[in-house]
Amino acid sequence: MKKACFLFLILSLVFSCRKNEKLINPKAQVQTNLSLPNDSGQSKFSIIIHGGAGTIMKKYMTPEKEAAYRQKLEEAIRIGHAILKNGGTSLDAVEKTINVLENSPLFNAGKGAVFTHEGTNEHDASIMDGKTLNAGASAGTSIVKNPITLARAIMEDSPHVMLSGSGAESFAQEQGLAIVDPHYFYTEKRYQALQKLKDKAISKSEFNIKDSFYNRDINDSKFGTVGCVALDKHGNLAAGTSTGGMTDKRWGRIGDSPIIGAGTYANNNTCAVSCTGWGEFFIRGVVAYDISALMEYKELTVQEATKEVIQSKLTKLGGTGGVIAIDKNGNLAMEFNTDGMYRATMNDKDDLYIGLYKN
Repeated sequence: MKKACFLFLILSLVFSCRKNEKLINPKAQVQTNLSLPNDSGQSKFSIIIHGGAGTIMKKYMTPEKEAAYRQKLEEAIRIGHAILKNGGTSLDAVEKTINVLENSPLFNAGKGAVFTHEGTNEHDASIMDGKTLNAGASAGTSIVKNPITLARAIMEDSPHVMLSGSGAESFAQEQGLAIVDPHYFYTEKRYQALQKLKDKAISKSEFNIKDSFYNRDINDSKFGTVGCVALDKHGNLAAGTSTGGMTDKRWGRIGDSPIIGAGTYANNNTCAVSCTGWGEFFIRGVVAYDISALMEYKELTVQEATKEVIQSKLTKLGGTGGVIAIDKNGNLAMEFNTDGMYRATMNDKDDLYIGLYKN
């Protein structure tokens, strides 16, 4: 009888210790959070996209133009959402979603890319896997149909992170990616935008970020970079960004979009981020990584971190633009300091949100 009581006491103590361990063990708590039901306020999977930030105001929109943007944003995000809903990876969702935006002339990426000073189209893109911190990026390509697909191939099928120019194009051809004639990227709207800037005859001496005239022109010509961040059912985050850069860009200029930590970042421990805006400032502020760092080191929420970086840090630097971000629990953030940002979200409840303007 005494042995039985003693055995019962030991078993009770063991059970109590294990129960308490689950309550205080941070790792155990994180794993539990990832599998909580939807009524907890968290999502098993989520996805956000952006199509650029800038002077996007209703007074400049026709009903037909607004409808076209909303339709394409919905088409793109539903592609990625379906992948996630069917158990696909966040990387697949990010790539395939951005492909839709790259194939549309509405956005400054792929087909709708802006023109350089020389009258060509040069594309930059990057993608990052939050599970492994592996990343891939391409810069200055002119014949690769879908730059985000090239960025993923660089990440998965090469020992490098970033390839540029003709070398990146050769790699794309070796990988069997879709190659097009450079004229494929021509759109009359983007070409006329280049001519408009050239007509203003901004000289080399005036090509200065502190020059008020240059500032006004750049801010008013909006940045149409596209991007996507996603959390899949496996708890993995991914981020991707693709762009045609800046109208009238010169000298092989490269912005933040292909730079890991500046325009794109993903880490399963914190969040996934894609940026859009005046790239030089996003590079100087290491914006995408800064959001992750604030979450990791200061324990800010994704909403708090994006607001701190965009509304305080970036704005004080003189930069304009925005970010989309998603944390490891599916919480979403969309922050920008411009008049608008093309954006859309969907979660595991199939809730769809599409926004264009500030309010």
